[in-house]
Amino acid sequence: MCRHICLMLDMHRVQYMIEKCLIFNMSKEECMKALSENANINPVITSTVWKELVKTNKEFFETYERKHTKNESMSEEDHL
Repeated sequence: MCRHICLMLDMHRVQYMIEKCLIFNMSKEECMKALSENANINPVITSTVWKELVKTNKEFFETYERKHTKNESMSEEDHL
């Protein structure tokens, strides 16, 4: 029982940190790297929680990805 509860608490903790990454407009890869380096969270766990968030918030993530891709291409053009 405790194992299940602890796992759920960990997942909520990872979800909270992913949401913070989203506020900073980080990509999935950037978020996985940041959580791995700063919170010692296995990137596989971050990826799994991210995928579940995408499933439950499909429209948000579609918009987020479009915006993120647009911002990346604009940033690349600025460097030319």
